[in-house]
Amino acid sequence: MVEQNLERMISLAEEFFEMKNDPMQISVDEKTRTRLKKIHPSTMVEIRNKNGPIAWVLVIPTTAALMRQFVAKTIHERELFENTPLRTKYDALYLCSALVLPEHREKGLAKRLVTKAIRSIRKQHPIKYLFYWAFSKEGRNLARSAAKEFDLPLLSRDE
Repeated sequence: MVEQNLERMISLAEEFFEMKNDPMQISVDEKTRTRLKKIHPSTMVEIRNKNGPIAWVLVIPTTAALMRQFVAKTIHERELFENTPLRTKYDALYLCSALVLPEHREKGLAKRLVTKAIRSIRKQHPIKYLFYWAFSKEGRNLARSAAKEFDLPLLSRDE
């Protein structure tokens, strides 16, 4: 059975982030998902109902050195992902994306997922920084809220 929500989430992601028009961004396919899980099992978290995912968040643990390059715009998102080493200690966390189906917005689902992912990753990695590349006011607010909750510095590619 094809999950209706999954198709909607994929369509929403493609429309919002326009990944097909920007090869510098990460496109989450099977190969990408496999590498994300090798980086850490909590890189992708979601909330589902009987029709599939209603909210999902993608975060990428990485190094502070790669974070600085990304924020300074000397590398793009795909390079950040591809250059993140495996089997190391990560000290920075990229708040990559959060999507919530329209009828489930403004219920705190994205915040709950980001918090869950950060807590899980911090069990194994000494995360000292959060960083993001905001595509929306909501994304910026989510990143700021997470940084405040975990009392971590927040860096932005845009600001």
